[in-house]
Amino acid sequence: MFFKQNIRNETILNSPFRGLGGRLTIKICGMKFPSNIFDIADLHPDFMGFIFYPKSPRYAEPLDVEVLNALPKSIKKIGVFVNETLENILTIVFKYKLDGVQLHGNEQVEMCEKLHNTGLIVIKAFPIAEAYNFKVTKIYEGACDYFLFDTKTDAFGGSGLKFDWNMLKEYTGKTPFLLSGGIASNDAESIQNIDHPLFAGIDLNSKFEVKPGLKNVELLNGFLKGIAPKP
Repeated sequence: MFFKQNIRNETILNSPFRGLGGRLTIKICGMKFPSNIFDIADLHPDFMGFIFYPKSPRYAEPLDVEVLNALPKSIKKIGVFVNETLENILTIVFKYKLDGVQLHGNEQVEMCEKLHNTGLIVIKAFPIAEAYNFKVTKIYEGACDYFLFDTKTDAFGGSGLKFDWNMLKEYTGKTPFLLSGGIASNDAESIQNIDHPLFAGIDLNSKFEVKPGLKNVELLNGFLKGIAPKP
């Protein structure tokens, strides 16, 4: 291993998620343009995602290391990988000083455990089409800090489409989850109505873009104000 991080436990303990009615953890993913990265940082998301999957239109490399270094420590930098080797993941983590990883492919639980043991935040994505898909998560309990539930597609990565959120009630695991897949600016009320004790936050991407990787700051700002807990 290249290093040992201690940020995971701190992040979980200080998570803004406080159950139903509390502030949700916000992850904004697919960032790649420096000025846009800084503009989004001003919205104070909890996680910012950078995709290191070459087939993605939001493939982040080459990134300016200094841009990422300039981000506030309160924003955790998450690298998104698809079926990458452990060595390559850790090389990129070390290069960009990432705080965590999101595994969006067919990664086995052993991979999650090894990354988890370095102190990285580990998010494992699961494609959801039917309620029985949640059963796959069971063996990953304890190896991940969050699960991410996204719409099942034929290809890896997000589709920009929603699955039936009513199925979330079928998830009976112990790991908090982030919701992804086609979340748009008109979904604030639906998100606020999700009643699940482990619903920790949301992952925002394509529905808030001008083009792949370039986020609409005003649209995101309005949406985040709409889902913020009332004082």
